[in-house]
Amino acid sequence: MTQVNTTLVWARMTDLVTRSNDRRREVSNRLGMSFGKVKALRRIAAGPLTMRQLAEELITDRPYATLLVDDLERRGLVERTVHPDDRRCRLVRATREGRRAAALANRILGEPPPALLALPASDLAALDRILVKLAETQNPGT
Repeated sequence: MTQVNTTLVWARMTDLVTRSNDRRREVSNRLGMSFGKVKALRRIAAGPLTMRQLAEELITDRPYATLLVDDLERRGLVERTVHPDDRRCRLVRATREGRRAAALANRILGEPPPALLALPASDLAALDRILVKLAETQNPGT
């Protein structure tokens, strides 16, 4: 049996997802903003967040999250409102235009690359089984 180089397999997977089919660049170009701002907008469009929650979800600090929201607000994509349970706190919500932009980003990011679409059904099924198994290994019990 041939020994498989897992480092090479990982490098190929990384190349396929992040280099050969970099949807992040496409989204940034289409929306005219950095991917960090796109990521923040997508999180906010999923449901209102406090600045603290947004910073936690983006794994960043609150001052940087504030800069992102400031820019998104200037673009008319988000708005800040008073939190209904804590008047000292603000909620960030996506505007209608923000939800549209986030939906476009989600469509672009969710589009499979041509190479994946070209796989025969049996190969795609085998790849799916492998990915499910890898996910289960990463997240046991889910």
